[in-house]
Amino acid sequence: MITVRTAFTLAAPLALALAATPMIAQAPAVPGQPDKARVTAGNYAADPNHSLVAWSVNHLGFNDYFGLFGDVSAKLTLDPANLSAAKVTATIPVSKVLTANAGLNAHLLRPGTEGKKPDFFGPNPADATFTSTSVTPGADGTSATIAGNLTLNGVTKPVSIAARFIGAGKGWGKETVGFEGTTTLKRSDFGVNGALPLVSDEVKLNITIAFEKTA
Repeated sequence: MITVRTAFTLAAPLALALAATPMIAQAPAVPGQPDKARVTAGNYAADPNHSLVAWSVNHLGFNDYFGLFGDVSAKLTLDPANLSAAKVTATIPVSKVLTANAGLNAHLLRPGTEGKKPDFFGPNPADATFTSTSVTPGADGTSATIAGNLTLNGVTKPVSIAARFIGAGKGWGKETVGFEGTTTLKRSDFGVNGALPLVSDEVKLNITIAFEKTA
């Protein structure tokens, strides 16, 4: 026997689903789509409000710890018909490094004690910079290997970034194209030696950048 309570229990989810249907149907499509045909040739500049470099290190062999560099500025010259000719430069303000712990933020930027070098970046560190030297498109047409030179803590070393296309379209009135990238480096190569080996020498970087067309 189906009681009133049972009928209500069965009908309530259906009623909610039906009520939500018009809202789902009316939801606007996001402007960026993973369609490389939308990408147009030209010069682009990073939207600093939506471009980040995340880093992670292993802590004491127990787990990974994460932090961020924000307010990234970058320039990109891109022609979809000749991807290997693409060029990218980026500037990352190390002084704005951010973690979830205020004490660690201060430690990353504090001067060395007793005249010694800082454990990590020290106060008022110079911005890190990256300049591409080559771009090798992937066979899938949506990935690329970007080789270039990274300058960090006064040291310049070659790095290679595995990049992939995320989406393109017109956002906030501007043609925009987005990419993500990953790379791994050794911080000791750049003279950042604090807490080795308790905090891993290997640093993983995850990069996300939205480029807006300028010309």
